[in-house]
Amino acid sequence: MKPVRVIAGTALPLDRSDVDTDQIIPSDWLKRVERTGFEQGLFSEWREDPAFVLNDPRFAGARILVAGPNFGTGSSREHAVWAIQQYGFEAVISPRFGDIFRNNSTKNGLVPVQVSEEVARILLDAVADDPSIEITVDVERLTVSAPDAGVSADFPLDGAVQHRLLEGLDDIGLTLAHTTAIDAFEATRPSWMPSLA
Repeated sequence: MKPVRVIAGTALPLDRSDVDTDQIIPSDWLKRVERTGFEQGLFSEWREDPAFVLNDPRFAGARILVAGPNFGTGSSREHAVWAIQQYGFEAVISPRFGDIFRNNSTKNGLVPVQVSEEVARILLDAVADDPSIEITVDVERLTVSAPDAGVSADFPLDGAVQHRLLEGLDDIGLTLAHTTAIDAFEATRPSWMPSLA
């Protein structure tokens, strides 16, 4: 996982509430054995509608997804996070997230930016009106700003999660940070017990 410090760029407004993981990545995409190519399945059923926002070329290249409340509810499929990231988004802004989705996001380097409903509505409307508006998500300062929309707000993030994102540590990286202690423990194990050697 790469470190995430500041994400700055344009956004895509997904003005829908209660978007669950089955809508983010429909279940027929879960049959894949690879961990790549999920961007094609992102909102694939909704993308069949030519008027759906992901089909609007004005939002091509957006790095931030701005959504309505209760984003990422539903099943625990990690594929939802993979699809969002592989499409090119590095952060999702919403008033509320599904707990499992938020956890999967931070373990994969996707930043869940929880803001008030008022801030989310201002951003959704501003980006819909002007796709060139830039939004900055600062993981170190825990702020989201969009000067052209008059937005400057803080967002919550657990200290341990913030550390993981800033240092680019997934679960394996967190474990490897304790290599010296693990080696010391393994050296004290009786020879008759299973070992990593």
